[in-house]
Amino acid sequence: MDKKKPYLAVILIQAIYAGMFLLSKAAFNGGMNNFVFIFYRQAAATVFLAPISLFFEWKNAPPLTFVTFCKTFMLSLCGITFSLDLYGVALIYTSATLAAATTNTLPVITFFLAVLLRMEVLKLKSVPGLAKLVGIVICMGGAVTLAFYQGPQFTLFCHHHIFGHLTTPQIEAHISSGKTWIKGCFLMIISNTFWGLWLVLQAIVMKSYPSKLLFTTLQCFLSSIQSFVIAIALVRDPHEWMLCWNVRLIAVAYCGIVVTGVSFYLQAWVIEKKGPVFLAMSTPLTLIFTMITSVFLLCEIITLGRVLGGVLLIGGLYSVLWGKSKEQKLEEKSCLPIDHQVDKVCIGVKVVTTKAPSSPLLV
Repeated sequence: MDKKKPYLAVILIQAIYAGMFLLSKAAFNGGMNNFVFIFYRQAAATVFLAPISLFFEWKNAPPLTFVTFCKTFMLSLCGITFSLDLYGVALIYTSATLAAATTNTLPVITFFLAVLLRMEVLKLKSVPGLAKLVGIVICMGGAVTLAFYQGPQFTLFCHHHIFGHLTTPQIEAHISSGKTWIKGCFLMIISNTFWGLWLVLQAIVMKSYPSKLLFTTLQCFLSSIQSFVIAIALVRDPHEWMLCWNVRLIAVAYCGIVVTGVSFYLQAWVIEKKGPVFLAMSTPLTLIFTMITSVFLLCEIITLGRVLGGVLLIGGLYSVLWGKSKEQKLEEKSCLPIDHQVDKVCIGVKVVTTKAPSSPLLV
């Protein structure tokens, strides 16, 4: 049973993210402002994580210097606040299925940014290096397919929206077509780019502040303040800020507590047991879960273009991960034991590693 636990954990993680896409889209369809939603979500995450992090890490936490605080502030602004705000706008323009599909670009974008920042090496003369390059190109092709090609629609039976607001296929098709759909795809890619940059730069900042739980809580707190400033500047209607016992409150509580709290712990546990590549390999499950459930729960339209784009994104993801895995094995083979005092020495290989996770730890 212990061997099956990591597999059950990754299935649960991806199911949690599928629920995030569905509930967020349902809240936006119900009229909730996306900027207000992001503020409430981050505030809920802060309230949930603060007592836990203070209890477990406060006594052993390193001092927070002014420079580290400023870096954390900018990291929260770009990687969380801007990323989530753009994600919310893009989700309004598109669909939960597209949001889940573009999540597969995150490991590829993260790797590409790591190469630009010289935290990762791309060896084009080797087979693994070419596989990673081909994967990046395929992912770009998938993103273009999602944005510009619709194709035939798959008609499925859905007459009533489970969350209480009726969304007919005609309305959905009108919302997610033409320039609006392309704009949403573009914003979703930008959001994932900010997300990937956050993952890469987070590894650098955490060297000066290694208390992971407190660091995450601080980012949530700073993001809450930033999100509030943006929301209060753009949303002045008091009715937009009201939370009642409906899907809005469920979405805020779910994204703030379950996604940020539960999935953070599960992902850290899976990475410790099986590594980040194993976790990243399970990312396409989110697309499968979201595509199936969004058709029946949100009455979303599934087109051939969305299916083909999703397949290309998954193929590109696996190509990059395969190349990365092969390079890691070659590096391990190049490390030879020499004596009892020194465990290994690497000969003829420049080992460059990045601590950026292959899948998000905080969203």
